Parts: sequence; C-alpha cells; structure tokens
Amino acid sequence: MTDPGRITAYDAAAPSPEETETATVALGCFWGPDAAFGALDGVVRTRVGYAGGTSDAPTYHDLGDHSEAVQVEYDPDQLAFEEVVDIAIENHSVRTQPRDRQYQHVLFFESPAERNSIETRLDALAVDDVQTRVEALDAFHPAETYHQKYHLRSKRAVLSAFEEAGYDATAIRESPAAATLNAEAGGYDVRPLAAQSSQ
Repeated sequence: MTDPGRITAYDAAAPSPEETETATVALGCFWGPDAAFGALDGVVRTRVGYAGGTSDAPTYHDLGDHSEAVQVEYDPDQLAFEEVVDIAIENHSVRTQPRDRQYQHVLFFESPAERNSIETRLDALAVDDVQTRVEALDAFHPAETYHQKYHLRSKRAVLSAFEEAGYDATAIRESPAAATLNAEAGGYDVRPLAAQSSQ
C-alpha cells in the first residue's frame, strides 16, 4: 500500500505550476497517453480532457466537435517541448486519422515557436501523407473525475492513500504523485515515490 506521507512529500517537492510549461495533445483515447506521459522523467502533472472544438462546456456524453486530449505539464529544466512532441508522435499513428472526432490525432500549439517545432518534427518523418493535424489550442476542458487517472482509480488501495492524505478529486487530478502512480498502474516502470521525493 502507498504511504500517504510519501504522496504529500512527493507533491510538496515537485515544481509548482508557475515553474512548469504545458503541452496538449490528442492521440485517441486519453487513458493510455495519460499513463504514458506520467511515466516520463520531467513530466510533473497530467490531466485528461477535451480540446479542439467549439463547445464551451463539453462532456464525455456531449462532446460535440472536441477530441479527447491529454495536457502534459512538464519541467522545462528536465524536458523540452520538442521532446514532448516526439513522444506524442511515437504514441500514435501519424498515417491515419480516425473518422470519429472524439479520437482524432491533433498536436496543439500555444505559440508560433511551438507550431514551428511540431511542424518541423512532422515534416522530418519518413511518411508521405501525415494525417495528424496541427491546431492552435483555444481551450482545454478537464474531463469528468472518473476519467482522471483512470488506471490509478482501478487500484483501490492506492486511491485510498490519497483520500487518507486529504486529497479531493481535483487535488488527485493535479497531483504529481498521482500522475506517476497512474503510470505505474498502467503498466509503466517508474521510480518509487520515496526515491523521487528525496532528490
């Protein structure tokens, strides 16, 4: 069982949101990429949600023209935006675009420099016809609680440790420890929380 004290110590030692940068990607169903990114050194927080559409309040059952997306908050001293893009490219097929808008592949940018980085990396691929779209991020809408840290939520003992530490649903969604433990629950190798929080 995970120790609530290790969770809070890990989160207290993590970079604050003001010290991180954010990348948003849509790579199909958001549960898998959420775990994949959470396993990476330099990724601080992850959250799943909806992006790319015109609705002001999308929900899972009323998604409109949004796609399922993952927002990756990373420490720029450990990970570059270009590396996040490379990992996103590795985690989906750039040759195909699902018909269902919900699962389409989109790499979002928030500045001209980010757009250039994404397009440069896609252009460098040995692929004749890249189907992945590159779009400006207008808004990111967090998904419902039951979608956040999906793999972690299947581990009742681990989830209980967060509850014992006083975390509500939003705190779990925004927890660096939850991002890491969600990755572990999703089958990825991660360093133990105690080892990470002591650095």
